[in-house]
Amino acid sequence: MKKPALLLAATALASCSAVGEEKPAGPASLHADMLVLDTHLDTPLHFEREGWSFADRHALANDLVQLDIPRMKDGALDGGFFVIYTEQGPLTPQGYADALAFARERSDLIDGVVAENGSAIAPALTADDARRLNGEGKLIAFKSIENSYPLGEDLSLLQEFYDKGVRMAGPVHSATNQFADSATGEARWSGLSPLGRKWVAEMNRLGIVIDASHSSDAAFDQLLELSKYPIILSHSSLRSAYDHPRNLDEERLRKLAAKGGAMCISTIFMSEMNMSPARAELFGQYEQIGGMAPEEQAELTRKWRELDKTEPMWAADFEDYMAMVLRAIEVGGVDHICFGADWDGGGGLAGIEDISALPKVTERLEAAGYSDADIEKMWSGNVLRILAAQGGEPRP
Repeated sequence: MKKPALLLAATALASCSAVGEEKPAGPASLHADMLVLDTHLDTPLHFEREGWSFADRHALANDLVQLDIPRMKDGALDGGFFVIYTEQGPLTPQGYADALAFARERSDLIDGVVAENGSAIAPALTADDARRLNGEGKLIAFKSIENSYPLGEDLSLLQEFYDKGVRMAGPVHSATNQFADSATGEARWSGLSPLGRKWVAEMNRLGIVIDASHSSDAAFDQLLELSKYPIILSHSSLRSAYDHPRNLDEERLRKLAAKGGAMCISTIFMSEMNMSPARAELFGQYEQIGGMAPEEQAELTRKWRELDKTEPMWAADFEDYMAMVLRAIEVGGVDHICFGADWDGGGGLAGIEDISALPKVTERLEAAGYSDADIEKMWSGNVLRILAAQGGEPRP
């Protein structure tokens, strides 16, 4: 048994069971007994909201957040990688300086919120840390970087963020930057830039996992070729499920598996994103939710939920998601699949709206005939294996 009784509060979708209740029966019990991680949690976007607490339970009806400590226990999500995301800006000295200041603040904010909730969650740096914290009944907080744009042209800053606890990073986001072509940006570098190739070497030297989500196909190919250690896609979908440049094709998934990497299955871009003018306006406001007054936050949520009734953001649901998951396992194998749904960053579908739905995924995997050991590999074992496989130079 991998979890103390205190954390065996997993239930089916949207359960509101409290910590300390009896262990659930059936598939929910199987899920609760596993070490469950998600590789891409955008929840730090909410950490600085006025009047909002990560320790409190929030509901989708009146709050846009998909993850909090009570619901982590509902869904038996033991932790994951909390993201330092920086919006892409100009490739100029001032743009880099502004982005670096923001990324440093976001990193410190994650640290502060984890420390404030230290009775429930703690920082992790290694695979062994994750297993130890899980055994102690603590939730697990890794840190990652989405978009290395804040580094500017100074790769020594990777050492700074490593020292701050970052253990996974991707070179690029939705627009091409100084390191790489984006899957949804211009093909400026035909993959990685010369600086991007040096970025790979420095990531390997430090022992930070390379995250290829958002990279163009050419950049993915070069990341896979150049890295001395297995790489990951922290939140990506299959192109065979929906033909979008942000998604990974099956042949590249096979190549990723052949080199020991893993693809963490997301809930995004299983259809075209319905980014109507109304949704785009709300998305722009959502990215600034940390600076809104509580009444403004409530009004944004009200408008968002009203728009959901007439213009759903995604034309896919839980059944579509599980079909993609099962196909990805068939192509990549159980040793090379993991989960990163993009919670609080655009993820979530009908039937898997927040993390309380995670036991449903385990239930379907079990019904498909996968063993407990194989399912746990996909929930955490593959990620921890890749983390542990990073070399890096010996450090004091």
